[in-house]
Amino acid sequence: MLGNHDFGASLYKTWKPEQRREEIAKLVEGYRAGLPVGVLCKMVETIAGNRKGARKHLHAMLTLQERQAAVEKETGGMRMVAEQYLL
Repeated sequence: MLGNHDFGASLYKTWKPEQRREEIAKLVEGYRAGLPVGVLCKMVETIAGNRKGARKHLHAMLTLQERQAAVEKETGGMRMVAEQYLL
């Protein structure tokens, strides 16, 4: 999706779970303020350490309605990415 960049992954691995959760919560608020869903998903995956962890956080922090709306507004490949993380 965004290439093979580190995006701080080595730093995030040193963070405690609480710190990761706080940073992910900030990204969710950024998404609500206009951050693209693709950036949200990739950054949450990077901070969480894997896609499964990212899904867990996103499902906990976004309502089902928010997640469905995010998927519905996307098209093509980005819609598939959003579905994988949000539904």
